[in-house]
Amino acid sequence: MPNIKSAKKRVLIAERNALRNTSMKSALRTTIRKFETSYSAQDVELSKETLQNALRALDKAVTKGLIHKNAAARKKSRLTKRFNALANNG
Repeated sequence: MPNIKSAKKRVLIAERNALRNTSMKSALRTTIRKFETSYSAQDVELSKETLQNALRALDKAVTKGLIHKNAAARKKSRLTKRFNALANNG
């Protein structure tokens, strides 16, 4: 445990940020999972809506520093590719 007042404050801030990051990453994974379930149900309209939510959540995660921009771009590309395959076949 730190003895210096500013170091003690930093520990508290780090814990608070870690808690926030954990909950935000969990919410991000939930939005992606919602798309996955609508995709597996072969529901084009619901998939389109959930895809838009997932893409928006990924963009927000990048601006908040939760994930790297290239990781978000990769996930967005893969999700969109899956949706396009569903939309073209269905």
